[in-house]
Amino acid sequence: MTRTLLITGASSGIGAATARAAAKAGWNVALVARSEDKLGKLADEIGEHALALPCDATDRDAIRDALAKTAEHFGGIDAVYANAGTGAKQPGIENGDPEDWHKMIHINVLAVLYAAHEAIPHLRKTKGHFLVTGSKAGRDNMKGSVYSATKWFVHGFGENLAEEMREWGGRCTVIAPGMVNTDFFDDEMPTKIQPEDVANAVVYALEQPKTAAVREIYIMPND
Repeated sequence: MTRTLLITGASSGIGAATARAAAKAGWNVALVARSEDKLGKLADEIGEHALALPCDATDRDAIRDALAKTAEHFGGIDAVYANAGTGAKQPGIENGDPEDWHKMIHINVLAVLYAAHEAIPHLRKTKGHFLVTGSKAGRDNMKGSVYSATKWFVHGFGENLAEEMREWGGRCTVIAPGMVNTDFFDDEMPTKIQPEDVANAVVYALEQPKTAAVREIYIMPND
């Protein structure tokens, strides 16, 4: 029976690469992001095993609706990957922009919480898997970095959710890469981690037997 994975932030970068990798591994993929055009093109590329669901990951009602549509379309949900995230435009505390922090915290923290809260009723039915994109920044102390602090939250939350989910046979994994060659940065970085490298890690975690829970995968560039 084909399993189903819902991915937020699926229109580009890590999310799009994960959709392709998961579909290649035999998964149905539900694609969630704000960009309807990009999602449509990706869904067309993947084919019948993809479902495009344009919405804002910070809108809890929209995420609930996307999960319901996914479950109805594919017959259930086996995994959810909370990948949507963003960084700060101005680094530091003194020189940072509180409005920028507000947006970032909604995406990096609240959108993860919303996805988990709305996904768990579906995942309970399948003893499923919740994954979330952390970061090397969530393992290090970085001078004045609010972005790093949001990823510290993600890492702590991931471990706490894993303990909650294990009570009913579910699993939670934090995917923690260092610098990844995505649109997050202005310049191409061919020697850094590629989105496909992170996607491979996601599929690895998903494909482990039920007796093994991979709590974190930490990936660093090899240059």
